[in-house]
Amino acid sequence: MGYYLVALVVLVAVVSASAKTLPIMSFDEGYNKLFGDDNLMILKDGKSVHLTLDERTGSGFVSQDLYIHGFFSASIKLPTDYTAGVVVAFYMSNSDMFPKNHDEIDFEFLGNIRGKEWRVQTNVYGNGSTETGREERYNLWFDPSEDYHQYSILWTDSQIIFYVDNIPIRVVKKSESMGGDYPSKPMSLYATIWDGSGWATDGGKYRVNYKYAPFRAEFSDLVLHGCAVDPIEQVSKKCDKTQGSEYIPTGVTRLQRMRMESFRKRQMTYSYCYDRIRYKVAPPECVITPPEAEDSVCLTGYFGHDTSSRNSHRTAQAAYNTLC
Repeated sequence: MGYYLVALVVLVAVVSASAKTLPIMSFDEGYNKLFGDDNLMILKDGKSVHLTLDERTGSGFVSQDLYIHGFFSASIKLPTDYTAGVVVAFYMSNSDMFPKNHDEIDFEFLGNIRGKEWRVQTNVYGNGSTETGREERYNLWFDPSEDYHQYSILWTDSQIIFYVDNIPIRVVKKSESMGGDYPSKPMSLYATIWDGSGWATDGGKYRVNYKYAPFRAEFSDLVLHGCAVDPIEQVSKKCDKTQGSEYIPTGVTRLQRMRMESFRKRQMTYSYCYDRIRYKVAPPECVITPPEAEDSVCLTGYFGHDTSSRNSHRTAQAAYNTLC
């Protein structure tokens, strides 16, 4: 365990230095306010944004362009103290354009009661396949409310990779078994904070307590690096070749794969591939890894999201998701 943590700390230190070399853009260059009025604050440097949730509303922003593939990243510092029911999301979606067959790639950060850590959830939808949830959940090896950490999505025509501080934590490969469930249509990049009391913490047992408001998520080092798409013709109008492009990852190195395997064995608490209550037979794209299967925490139920409305915030509904 000691070696594992030391190795991660060393790798994160390298990442902290290299994150600044990525093609970071200002808010006004790449994003628009989505909702929240004064609960979205752009800092004086023009490259950092604070999103706040209070009793009135949450808040969020969205990319100005649609993208078909690319690398999307932000350094995020999550709210501190009692955060049960609070959801911070960094994700890609096209539900506004394709309400019946949308695609989605999610990072969701789920708050908790005091003394319990934030949890990270990833998910992938393609072609409206919301009934086949592909969620995974993880604990982190650090407190994400103490400092900024980099969360990134690499989306290509053959794979999706989720990174935390440049450590890949999940790879979703396009395969024949997934059929049309692999995200393939242009998407926008979103960042939001909102009230997920109905499902986010122990299946809704602990709700947002506004006595601890405001809840503030801080974003910086914003990276939008991909093929921008014309929203009308839906063809690529430009692919970034900006300064810093050489630092954009293109896959998983041998060292990163070792880190990923260690992370998943130690930190993953749920994977839909190992949920035998939800799926009697694992979905066909699942690759069962014995060490993961042995260490997976038994988490039953599903994390059902109603993603039909993006105008004010993401809404969510859960049937149940209780630890067994």
